[in-house]
Amino acid sequence: MKAALVAALAVLSTAACNKDDTHSGGAPPPPPPPMTSGSAHADLCADGGGTDSDAISAPFFTRSPAGAGYCLDPQTEVKTYGDKGKLTMDEVCTTAFDGECEVYKRFGLDRVVALRYVDGTGAPNSVEVNLSRFATVDGAYAMFTKRVVADGDPAKTTVKALAAGAAGATSSSNAYVWRGQYLAELTFVTEDTKMTPQQMAQANETATGAIAKDIGSKLPGSTDLPPSAAALPAAQRIPLGISYHPKDALGLTGVGPLAVGYYADGQKRWRDVSIVRASADDAKDAMRAFKLRPGAIPYKGIGDEAVWVVLQEAPDRAKAEYIVARKGTTVAAVGDEELVLDPSVPSDKQAPLKLTKDEKVAKISAWLK
Repeated sequence: MKAALVAALAVLSTAACNKDDTHSGGAPPPPPPPMTSGSAHADLCADGGGTDSDAISAPFFTRSPAGAGYCLDPQTEVKTYGDKGKLTMDEVCTTAFDGECEVYKRFGLDRVVALRYVDGTGAPNSVEVNLSRFATVDGAYAMFTKRVVADGDPAKTTVKALAAGAAGATSSSNAYVWRGQYLAELTFVTEDTKMTPQQMAQANETATGAIAKDIGSKLPGSTDLPPSAAALPAAQRIPLGISYHPKDALGLTGVGPLAVGYYADGQKRWRDVSIVRASADDAKDAMRAFKLRPGAIPYKGIGDEAVWVVLQEAPDRAKAEYIVARKGTTVAAVGDEELVLDPSVPSDKQAPLKLTKDEKVAKISAWLK
């Protein structure tokens, strides 16, 4: 890799972090290999740029997306992995998602396409794109929220919402688009050592943002959120403040798909948890995971059944008190935001950061109505 690119990417790596590193689930996956020498020339886009030779993904990629000023690089081969791809899923682990492949596989990754857009002005810039397909919509959306929220606090993120696909987000050097079974991850790369972080952020917003929107408009699948995520209240929810879990969450096993919403009102922080099932019996099974927690206390007057329960996501994390209730096919919960709580500080001293019991009851009662 050229020394210039290494220097530029070193700056990008500090700007690309989309959340507090203390809680981060990891930096975005590395882009495909850097541009070959001589690839960043204006004449590459003179005839509209290259084409996607992969029949499955070709409908999703415009040769020259409107407003981007970039085109598909005609000198870079499109790489495909997994189902009907030229390369195997094992190879995607070493070339596209180095060090994080198991996270993708856990969410059901079955196909990846990697390609590049180049700057049509001749500047040594590119936008690298990894398009991942998952076996389920739940898996794709979970990976999107993992990229945007991970294990961090969305109130501290530098990522902003992007109107692309069903859900989108952008940072100073990346963009993410989710729709249906697909997740597109875009990374702005430059060999210009004189470009400042501010200039890179602006170039990323213009080029990567336009390409992301174009891809999001063409991906197949519904733009509706999964039912558990769609059921979360919108009022006072932090922007991009949803974390989605296909199976396990909150220190519980087998309760997914489950959506966690992050909320704030002044100094007070809390979480709403949503589980929507196809039948009341399925919802009862999910509710049972809360009812069987040690110390769970039944509570009357909310929904069909309700309990107070204390959850702890990990031994080194703070304990959080929740009111959990089921009404028909929905299990809802309102609890403390453990990310802002210090397990070494007495609970009463952290009261200003938490909802009172009455406030939790009022919120979940209003929600289930």
